[in-house]
Amino acid sequence: MNVDVYCEWLRRQRFHVFRSESSYWYEAGPRVLQAVPFHRVIRPSAEELRELTLGRSMLAIRYSTPVSAAEGMISYHVVLRAPYEMEILRPQARNGIRRGLEHCRVEPIPLERMAEEGWELQRDTLARQGRTNSTTRQQWVRACETCKDLPGFEAWGALVQGRLAATMLTTRIDETCCVPTAQSRGEYQKLHVNNALFYVVSRELLARPGVSSIFFSLHSLDAPESVNEFKFRMGLMARPVRQRVVLHPLLRPLVDRVDGTVLTRWLTDHVAAKAAGMLRFYRQGRLPLSEQCWPDCLAEYRACTLGHLPVSAGEPSVRLQMEADSSA
Repeated sequence: MNVDVYCEWLRRQRFHVFRSESSYWYEAGPRVLQAVPFHRVIRPSAEELRELTLGRSMLAIRYSTPVSAAEGMISYHVVLRAPYEMEILRPQARNGIRRGLEHCRVEPIPLERMAEEGWELQRDTLARQGRTNSTTRQQWVRACETCKDLPGFEAWGALVQGRLAATMLTTRIDETCCVPTAQSRGEYQKLHVNNALFYVVSRELLARPGVSSIFFSLHSLDAPESVNEFKFRMGLMARPVRQRVVLHPLLRPLVDRVDGTVLTRWLTDHVAAKAAGMLRFYRQGRLPLSEQCWPDCLAEYRACTLGHLPVSAGEPSVRLQMEADSSA
């Protein structure tokens, strides 16, 4: 599957999608653009950014760019590369996977089942993350049903006595497999169904010919950083990048006078949280790296990059994917 198929999926969900010189973009919110696919690291020119904001009347745009770029908030992608074997994981992760596989079986499931039964898992997951109103049932069903006849999309489930306990939607864009969404029922977390699902699906995807990596998620605008702790415990890696937010020129003089408290007066809780996140990414991204608030998962990378402290000789808390800057 290529990126055009993924963009068709977004269009079927009623998002506006178009292409510029450096990337595809979709209107993630009213007059707010996000570069797609999410895992690509790009360097749009100043002329291109002006066309996206002024020419298309966009309030804000967001994309991932290399750490060496001049602007952007220090951030990360959650990714995984082969080899991914039980033996290389920490004891806690290995034990969780074994216990999960004792209680559930992991297998492909029909997208229709994910659309219907999976909504309960999605709603439960969002509630645990404090983002209950971020997705409606109608949006969820549409996202699942509109990819049924598109190549590369697959639904996976962890089943406990025939009941869906955890689900995952995957797709493939060229050499990268992506995970647009994953969710679970809170009542089954103690059975480690998420451990089993992530491990089995990741091994299956990485074993396929031509697959070089799996992209799981961006550093979120509004979710707490803790949402990725489970993924890191499972051996996934943090790939350092900068996430850059560019605002329409008419908005820039106003941003220093706007805070989250003001936004909640004008917007719904979910939209206000996203908007506050965009402002935070924008403000942080204008600072030098040494003055920014670094995510906890990049602590070792910060020490190495800024040269303030020696890199710990012990095992890092999170594996880091170090690679050359690339727009591929």
